[in-house]
Amino acid sequence: MNSLSPRAAVGLFLIVVLAWGVNWSVTKQLVQFVPPLWTAAIRSWIALAGLAVILGLSNNLVIPERRDIPVVLSVALLHMTLFSTLAAAGLRFLPASKGIVLGYTTPLWVALAAPLLGKDTLTAPRLAGALLGLIGLAVILNPASIDWTNASVVLGAGMVILAAICWAANIIYIRAHRWSASPLQLLIWQVLVATIVLSASAAITDGLPHMEWSWRLVSLFLYSGLIGTALAYWAMSMVNKSISALTTSLGTTATPLVGIGSAAILLGEPIDISLAVAAGLIVAGIGLATLGDRLLRGQAIARGCTRSAPRRPAVVPSRMPATAMNEPTASVDTPVSPCPIEQPNAITPPIPISAAPLAERSMWRGDE
Repeated sequence: MNSLSPRAAVGLFLIVVLAWGVNWSVTKQLVQFVPPLWTAAIRSWIALAGLAVILGLSNNLVIPERRDIPVVLSVALLHMTLFSTLAAAGLRFLPASKGIVLGYTTPLWVALAAPLLGKDTLTAPRLAGALLGLIGLAVILNPASIDWTNASVVLGAGMVILAAICWAANIIYIRAHRWSASPLQLLIWQVLVATIVLSASAAITDGLPHMEWSWRLVSLFLYSGLIGTALAYWAMSMVNKSISALTTSLGTTATPLVGIGSAAILLGEPIDISLAVAAGLIVAGIGLATLGDRLLRGQAIARGCTRSAPRRPAVVPSRMPATAMNEPTASVDTPVSPCPIEQPNAITPPIPISAAPLAERSMWRGDE
């Protein structure tokens, strides 16, 4: 199965956003019973088993080539280990609704850091979007929303923001990587490395896990590992073959909104004014940067094609990576005209980001 019908793709995409949004509330419950490192490790073991089945049935189990090892380690360590652990640890002290809003500030750090590292250009829409998002961050961190006299709450907020920065560092690195195997094929190796590191770290830090197992705890782990991680990774890879990068970029901004709603329903967390305003500003910032950049890029392409497009452009094959919420999906052979404006539906390379339960993963997508 290489692609989905538009209706099926949109339906599957909605399921993915719902799964990722709810997963923050699930993680919030898990860390009340299990230490954060063991929470991430056990979830990772479950996801590893699920992905082995999914990728095995879809013939996507491959041995990674040497050139892909750096990206395997990058995703495994920066996103699946550090982001997962820091976010889970922060949720011990923060409401899930505030945690997911802080976690989804990742695109802001990408927009600000990438130009400083010479990896991107800070365009006007990106700057405006980043500033809007930073205002949202200031709103959610104001003393009326976050109790600055409570050291645990401040520590929790700091952990989630640091997790978002780790995620941003992973995105910036992945954007420069030249993929050999597809990200979907490398996914199981990333999860395997993360599982080993998480398990070893948890054993050293916390010793063997001591928890009182119950059907509720089992169901929470199964949801987080199978639905929030393994199934969501696969589903998003299928969606990205059928829906444009722009649509998925904007659509995934609904994840924190779903997270806020699910926290209110499942955990009884209140939705205060600061939370609503901050979420709105951060989501609007991401949307502004995404749409603004696409508009500027389209205008530049149109001007270039008007000047230089041949009268009868030939069609040449080109391998272009499909997009992904957490990472680009498998490369696909796409007929590409020398003048990109002639194929508005062409799939363009994104800023891949891992979408674990955390990640989950398409926030600030570069379509350059």
